[in-house]
Amino acid sequence: MLPIDALLPFFATALFLGLVPGPDNIFVLMQSVLRGKTAGLMVVLGLCTGLLLHTTLVALGVAVIFQTSPWAFNALKIMGASYLVYLAFLSFKAGADKIEGQGREPLTYKKLYVRGIVMNITNPKVVVFFLAFLPQFTQPQLGAVSEQLLLLGGVFILATLLVFSSIAIMAASIASGLKKSDSAQSILHKMAALVFLMLAFNLAISGL
Repeated sequence: MLPIDALLPFFATALFLGLVPGPDNIFVLMQSVLRGKTAGLMVVLGLCTGLLLHTTLVALGVAVIFQTSPWAFNALKIMGASYLVYLAFLSFKAGADKIEGQGREPLTYKKLYVRGIVMNITNPKVVVFFLAFLPQFTQPQLGAVSEQLLLLGGVFILATLLVFSSIAIMAASIASGLKKSDSAQSILHKMAALVFLMLAFNLAISGL
């Protein structure tokens, strides 16, 4: 078991990393602006569930596959970029439907939760980051490294949950007034579509 004096610096680092703009917190921000606080929080839970999977892969040693195999890395990267393009299409279509006055079936919280999971697990850079980041804080002389990795992953997820939930709540509060205007909502959806396309492009051109 890692001592508290080793976990606290790790927790502080994880909090800072959660605030650095990236695909996941931008995704939380946009979904919260578009669909409200609860929707944003469901996305956060989905993203954290994805982080749980990444932590498990690192602890079991499976994550090394994505670091050493360009084929596996690129395959997952293409899946992630394709999913972001799909989300961009849905956001753009939602904006068009607003203009045309057509009703759309609202996303359920379950679907938003699943979106968060898929968004996270289809980004190979996350598991490679975990593989490079978590072991730096392990202390082999204190016991099984795999157990330490799971503990560190859990602490990282807690920090992510706190930071991303704060982003979701603040973004939803700021955007609450915009939801009274159909034209404003349409613009927000188009902005979201553009953001998703930019994230897809960034992921597509990224490398190990």
